Amino acid sequence: MIAVFGGTFDPVHLGHINMATQCMAALKLSELRFIPNAVPVHKQGPAITTEDRLAMLQLATAHDSRFTIDQRELERDTPSYSLLTLEELKAEHPDQALVFLMGMDSFNSLDKWYRWQDIVSLCHIVVYQRPGDAFAPSAALQTYLKQAHCTEPEHLSTQPGGLCYFLPGQPFEAASSTIRNAIKQRQAVEPWLNNTVLEYIQAHQLYLSSSDNT
Repeated sequence: MIAVFGGTFDPVHLGHINMATQCMAALKLSELRFIPNAVPVHKQGPAITTEDRLAMLQLATAHDSRFTIDQRELERDTPSYSLLTLEELKAEHPDQALVFLMGMDSFNSLDKWYRWQDIVSLCHIVVYQRPGDAFAPSAALQTYLKQAHCTEPEHLSTQPGGLCYFLPGQPFEAASSTIRNAIKQRQAVEPWLNNTVLEYIQAHQLYLSSSDNT
């Protein structure tokens, strides 16, 4: 199986790394691909450059060779629809099951995504569920879960896609928006960031202007 983890990573923080690490351990995976968005469809785009976001992601994932960075969405000049990425990956790896890792907030809005029914048929959805996360699926997602929900991660390897597994997560409270605002206010952010990422932010004076925190 190949796991994919998309996002703006603006900036990438230890919560992202914790989430990816727990997914790898629970599913016994040999590879997890971080896929940074270029033009996110569901939220306002990042204010800093693509090069800076990519550089920080490379620094944050360098400690684990199982983490790779897939830049295909950065190279597109169209919005970052997850479906397109999954279709490409499926064509490249037809014999591998795909796992799409996301947080509970993303899952709760999954039925608003572009052709979401095709997404859940192409891959397994793995939802990182931290203690206290609100589980608020729509009626459409509840219908999907009646068919897709599985309670054992081993089941994901028995078919190429279509299942949904809720990954229990150890709490690690971190949010990119909070980190950006803290940096602008000259507040400490060490508990949330990899040391090399923090050094990069400081060296390049990122997130200090108002336009970097939108």
